[in-house]
Amino acid sequence: MKAKWAIVLMAVSALGVVSQQASAQVAGAQPIGISVEQTALVVEGWSVKKSLLGKSIYNDEGQKVGVLHDIIIAPDNAVSFGIVAAHQFLGVSHHDVAIPMSQLDYVNGKLVWPGATREAVKAIPAFQYAKVRTVPIARKDFGHH
Repeated sequence: MKAKWAIVLMAVSALGVVSQQASAQVAGAQPIGISVEQTALVVEGWSVKKSLLGKSIYNDEGQKVGVLHDIIIAPDNAVSFGIVAAHQFLGVSHHDVAIPMSQLDYVNGKLVWPGATREAVKAIPAFQYAKVRTVPIARKDFGHH
């Protein structure tokens, strides 16, 4: 009988050690996935595919000033930029411009770029994809500014 309880105690002890090792965190290790706090941010965020890309952008006076064609994320995740088609004919952009996404807002069901006018947007230098990486680089290889 004592031998049976000794085996049970050893098994329980071994499980306790294994479970402690499995939950131990290693200094410098990054957890996979997102935290509970980050989940709240995701829920409050915008879906690029569902609510942003291809949508018209209006100024605060309700005039259409462009269409959001793309979003570019900086390698350091500090800033993301919207690529706005400033002039479009039959779905083809004639003048794309890059703007910080922080300049756009969502008001009354529309993307709004406060203060923008068609003339001001067309005066922004044209954005060219040829200067943008097509393949992301590793964060460790990104030279911080």
